Amino acid sequence: MRRADRLFQIVLLLDRGRAVTARELADALQVSERTVYRDVADLSRSGVPISGEAGVGYLMRPGYRLPPLMFDAEELAALALGSRMVRSWADPALGRAAERALLRIESVLPGRLRHDPARDALLVPGFHVPDAMRAPMSALRECISRQRRLRIAYTRADGVASERTIQPVGLVFWGETWTLGAWCELRRDFRSFRLDRIATLAPLDEHFDGSGMLARYLQAVQTERDACRIEAPSSPPSSPGGDRAAASMQESPPHNPPTAFP
Repeated sequence: MRRADRLFQIVLLLDRGRAVTARELADALQVSERTVYRDVADLSRSGVPISGEAGVGYLMRPGYRLPPLMFDAEELAALALGSRMVRSWADPALGRAAERALLRIESVLPGRLRHDPARDALLVPGFHVPDAMRAPMSALRECISRQRRLRIAYTRADGVASERTIQPVGLVFWGETWTLGAWCELRRDFRSFRLDRIATLAPLDEHFDGSGMLARYLQAVQTERDACRIEAPSSPPSSPGGDRAAASMQESPPHNPPTAFP
């Protein structure tokens, strides 16, 4: 990595609203702590408002704004690929937002970087993600963002239908299917719901405190995943587009459910 790129990365890492230690910066940039000390000192001398305290780390003081961004060919390829994944696999509103963001970036690029045949050759077909899988995503994202409770009509893999009141915490893409991670008030545990099996959804005018819930949901998935490996280490995934952990959480609670209810 060029030194100019490294200095820019340090500014980005420090502009996240929390203190970052020299060790963390060194690990992220794959350099020595001594190099970090020298780079931070140079940035400070050039006018970048960095505060530092022994034992705490470095922090960017409020009010500093980065200059306009520039990307190299590999970074642009990654952005283009990510944008096409969103357009093909996520809901239309998010796909349009990804396209607008990429167009905004491309509008400020120099001519030599605007058109790259290698970047244009990164294709993302979306035919394997049906419209029914993507249709509820926009409403679900809104409920997750606003921490609104949600009433859904859901049909399990075995055909059993039920209505649930849930607290949605995250959307997970498994390569072929999207699932909604949520706290199910009926089961009083975390569950994963396939989006194409949600018949109807109705946001409620009631909010919940989602602090830490996503981390607890992911821990529950990991616990179930580990248990599935112990029970059947050589078994293939039990459902297409997911794994045994996600499938099991749709039918039964994790072996070690979170101790704190949301």
